Amino acid sequence: MTITARTLLRAAGICAAIAGLLFVGVQIGHPPMGLATVTTTDWIVRSTAKAVMAALALAGITGMYLRQVRQAGILGLAGYAVFAAGYLLMLGIEIIAATVLPSLADTAPGYVADVLAVAFGGTAVHGIGALQTVIVLGSVGYLAGGCVFGVALFRAGVLARWAAALLAVGTVATVALAVLPESFNRPLAVPTGVALIGLGVSLWNDQRATVEG
Repeated sequence: MTITARTLLRAAGICAAIAGLLFVGVQIGHPPMGLATVTTTDWIVRSTAKAVMAALALAGITGMYLRQVRQAGILGLAGYAVFAAGYLLMLGIEIIAATVLPSLADTAPGYVADVLAVAFGGTAVHGIGALQTVIVLGSVGYLAGGCVFGVALFRAGVLARWAAALLAVGTVATVALAVLPESFNRPLAVPTGVALIGLGVSLWNDQRATVEG
Protein backbone atom coordinates (compact mmCIF):
# COMPACT_ATOMS: atom_id res chain seq x y z
CA MET A 1 0.00 0.00 0.00
CA THR A 2 1.28 3.41 -0.96
CA ILE A 3 1.41 5.89 1.91
CA THR A 4 0.07 9.27 0.81
CA ALA A 5 -0.99 12.45 2.55
CA ARG A 6 -4.63 11.45 2.03
CA THR A 7 -3.99 8.05 3.61
CA LEU A 8 -2.40 9.66 6.66
CA LEU A 9 -5.23 12.15 7.04
CA ARG A 10 -7.81 9.39 6.81
CA ALA A 11 -5.86 7.47 9.45
CA ALA A 12 -5.88 10.60 11.62
CA GLY A 13 -9.66 10.74 11.25
CA ILE A 14 -9.93 7.14 12.45
CA CYS A 15 -7.63 7.93 15.39
CA ALA A 16 -9.78 10.89 16.43
CA ALA A 17 -12.99 8.88 16.21
CA ILE A 18 -11.55 6.00 18.26
CA ALA A 19 -10.19 8.50 20.80
CA GLY A 20 -13.66 9.98 21.16
CA LEU A 21 -15.21 6.54 21.63
CA LEU A 22 -12.63 5.68 24.29
CA PHE A 23 -13.16 9.01 26.04
CA VAL A 24 -16.89 8.36 26.27
CA GLY A 25 -16.46 4.68 27.08
CA VAL A 26 -14.17 5.16 30.09
CA GLN A 27 -16.75 7.45 31.69
CA ILE A 28 -19.40 4.70 31.81
CA GLY A 29 -19.55 3.19 35.27
CA HIS A 30 -16.40 5.03 36.35
CA PRO A 31 -15.82 4.41 40.07
CA PRO A 32 -15.21 7.26 42.53
CA MET A 33 -11.65 8.56 42.61
CA GLY A 34 -10.06 7.36 45.85
CA LEU A 35 -7.27 5.29 47.37
CA ALA A 36 -9.41 2.17 47.36
CA THR A 37 -9.93 2.52 43.60
CA VAL A 38 -6.31 3.15 42.62
CA THR A 39 -5.20 -0.41 43.37
CA THR A 40 -7.96 -2.10 41.36
CA THR A 41 -7.70 -3.65 37.92
CA ASP A 42 -10.52 -1.35 36.83
CA TRP A 43 -8.35 1.69 37.59
CA ILE A 44 -5.38 0.32 35.65
CA VAL A 45 -7.52 -0.60 32.64
CA ARG A 46 -9.28 2.78 32.57
CA SER A 47 -6.06 4.75 33.05
CA THR A 48 -4.40 2.74 30.26
CA ALA A 49 -7.39 3.40 28.01
CA LYS A 50 -7.12 7.12 28.78
CA ALA A 51 -3.43 7.06 27.84
CA VAL A 52 -4.27 5.37 24.53
CA MET A 53 -7.05 7.91 24.02
CA ALA A 54 -4.64 10.82 24.54
CA ALA A 55 -2.16 9.39 22.02
CA LEU A 56 -4.88 8.77 19.42
CA ALA A 57 -6.41 12.22 20.02
CA LEU A 58 -3.01 13.81 19.47
CA ALA A 59 -2.69 12.04 16.12
CA GLY A 60 -6.26 13.01 15.27
CA ILE A 61 -5.97 16.73 15.97
CA THR A 62 -2.66 16.81 14.10
CA GLY A 63 -4.45 15.51 11.02
CA MET A 64 -7.27 18.02 11.50
CA TYR A 65 -4.83 20.90 11.69
CA LEU A 66 -2.79 19.79 8.68
CA ARG A 67 -5.96 19.37 6.61
CA GLN A 68 -6.87 23.04 7.07
CA VAL A 69 -3.60 24.69 7.99
CA ARG A 70 -4.18 27.61 5.60
CA GLN A 71 -7.80 28.16 6.56
CA ALA A 72 -7.11 27.92 10.29
CA GLY A 73 -4.43 30.62 10.26
CA ILE A 74 -2.56 31.79 13.35
CA LEU A 75 -5.52 31.02 15.61
CA GLY A 76 -5.51 27.43 14.44
CA LEU A 77 -1.76 27.10 14.97
CA ALA A 78 -1.99 28.52 18.50
CA GLY A 79 -4.96 26.35 19.37
CA TYR A 80 -3.34 23.22 17.97
CA ALA A 81 -0.02 23.83 19.75
CA VAL A 82 -1.66 24.35 23.14
CA PHE A 83 -4.17 21.52 22.68
CA ALA A 84 -1.44 19.13 21.54
CA ALA A 85 0.69 20.05 24.57
CA GLY A 86 -2.32 19.35 26.79
CA TYR A 87 -2.77 15.89 25.29
CA LEU A 88 0.97 15.13 25.57
CA LEU A 89 0.90 15.99 29.26
CA MET A 90 -2.33 14.04 29.70
CA LEU A 91 -0.63 11.02 28.13
CA GLY A 92 2.20 11.23 30.65
CA ILE A 93 -0.19 11.72 33.57
CA GLU A 94 -2.30 8.71 32.63
CA ILE A 95 0.79 6.52 32.23
CA ILE A 96 1.79 7.53 35.76
CA ALA A 97 -1.76 6.84 36.94
CA ALA A 98 -1.71 3.35 35.43
CA THR A 99 1.82 2.28 36.37
CA VAL A 100 3.05 4.33 39.35
CA LEU A 101 0.13 5.31 41.57
CA PRO A 102 -1.10 1.73 42.20
CA SER A 103 2.32 0.74 43.55
CA LEU A 104 2.39 3.78 45.86
CA ALA A 105 -1.12 3.44 47.24
CA ASP A 106 -0.01 1.19 50.11
CA THR A 107 3.42 2.69 50.86
CA ALA A 108 2.63 6.38 50.30
CA PRO A 109 -1.16 6.79 50.54
CA GLY A 110 -0.90 10.48 51.44
CA TYR A 111 1.00 11.25 48.25
CA VAL A 112 -1.51 9.37 46.10
CA ALA A 113 -4.40 11.15 47.83
CA ASP A 114 -2.73 14.50 47.12
CA VAL A 115 -2.27 13.59 43.44
CA LEU A 116 -5.96 12.73 43.16
CA ALA A 117 -6.90 15.97 44.90
CA VAL A 118 -4.82 18.10 42.53
CA ALA A 119 -6.14 16.20 39.51
CA PHE A 120 -9.65 17.37 40.42
CA GLY A 121 -8.76 20.98 41.11
CA GLY A 122 -8.10 20.57 44.81
CA THR A 123 -5.04 21.33 46.92
CA ALA A 124 -2.30 18.94 47.95
CA VAL A 125 -1.82 18.74 51.71
CA HIS A 126 1.84 17.75 51.62
CA GLY A 127 2.79 18.64 48.05
CA ILE A 128 3.44 16.34 45.09
CA GLY A 129 6.48 18.03 43.60
CA ALA A 130 6.74 18.76 39.88
CA LEU A 131 3.77 16.52 39.13
CA GLN A 132 1.50 19.33 40.32
CA THR A 133 2.89 21.63 37.61
CA VAL A 134 2.43 18.89 35.01
CA ILE A 135 -1.21 18.34 36.03
CA VAL A 136 -1.99 22.07 36.06
CA LEU A 137 -0.34 22.69 32.69
CA GLY A 138 -2.08 19.65 31.22
CA SER A 139 -5.44 20.97 32.40
CA VAL A 140 -4.75 24.45 31.01
CA GLY A 141 -3.61 22.98 27.69
CA TYR A 142 -6.74 20.84 27.43
CA LEU A 143 -9.15 23.64 28.38
CA ALA A 144 -7.62 26.60 26.57
CA GLY A 145 -6.27 24.63 23.62
CA GLY A 146 -9.52 22.77 23.06
CA CYS A 147 -11.53 25.97 23.11
CA VAL A 148 -9.23 27.90 20.77
CA PHE A 149 -8.73 24.95 18.43
CA GLY A 150 -12.48 24.33 18.27
CA VAL A 151 -13.12 27.98 17.41
CA ALA A 152 -10.42 27.87 14.73
CA LEU A 153 -11.92 24.72 13.18
CA PHE A 154 -15.37 26.30 13.24
CA ARG A 155 -14.09 29.43 11.50
CA ALA A 156 -12.18 27.40 8.91
CA GLY A 157 -15.38 25.58 7.97
CA VAL A 158 -13.64 22.56 6.43
CA LEU A 159 -14.76 19.89 8.89
CA ALA A 160 -18.14 19.49 10.60
CA ARG A 161 -18.85 22.84 12.24
CA TRP A 162 -21.23 21.39 14.83
CA ALA A 163 -18.43 19.12 16.07
CA ALA A 164 -15.94 22.00 16.12
CA ALA A 165 -18.36 24.10 18.17
CA LEU A 166 -19.00 21.18 20.52
CA LEU A 167 -15.24 20.74 21.00
CA ALA A 168 -14.84 24.38 21.99
CA VAL A 169 -17.80 24.35 24.37
CA GLY A 170 -17.16 20.86 25.74
CA THR A 171 -13.54 21.45 26.72
CA VAL A 172 -14.05 24.85 28.32
CA ALA A 173 -17.15 23.62 30.18
CA THR A 174 -14.96 21.38 32.32
CA VAL A 175 -13.79 24.51 34.16
CA ALA A 176 -17.01 24.12 36.13
CA LEU A 177 -15.63 20.95 37.72
CA ALA A 178 -13.66 23.15 40.11
CA VAL A 179 -16.92 23.99 41.91
CA LEU A 180 -19.08 20.99 41.04
CA PRO A 181 -19.19 17.57 42.75
CA GLU A 182 -17.08 14.75 41.29
CA SER A 183 -20.23 13.11 39.92
CA PHE A 184 -20.39 15.83 37.24
CA ASN A 185 -16.95 14.88 35.92
CA ARG A 186 -18.23 11.99 33.81
CA PRO A 187 -21.18 13.69 32.06
CA LEU A 188 -19.09 16.79 31.28
CA ALA A 189 -16.50 14.66 29.47
CA VAL A 190 -19.01 13.21 27.02
CA PRO A 191 -19.42 16.29 24.74
CA THR A 192 -15.68 16.38 24.03
CA GLY A 193 -15.73 12.68 23.17
CA VAL A 194 -18.67 13.18 20.82
CA ALA A 195 -16.88 16.15 19.24
CA LEU A 196 -13.78 14.04 18.55
CA ILE A 197 -15.93 11.34 16.98
CA GLY A 198 -17.70 13.90 14.79
CA LEU A 199 -14.50 15.60 13.69
CA GLY A 200 -12.79 12.28 13.05
CA VAL A 201 -15.64 11.01 10.88
CA SER A 202 -15.74 14.37 9.10
CA LEU A 203 -12.01 14.17 8.34
CA TRP A 204 -12.39 10.61 7.09
CA ASN A 205 -15.31 11.52 4.83
CA ASP A 206 -13.49 14.60 3.57
CA GLN A 207 -10.52 12.53 2.45
CA ARG A 208 -12.71 9.77 1.01
CA ALA A 209 -14.59 12.34 -1.04
CA THR A 210 -11.27 13.77 -2.23
CA VAL A 211 -10.03 10.35 -3.31
CA GLU A 212 -13.28 9.39 -5.02
CA GLY A 213 -13.48 12.78 -6.72
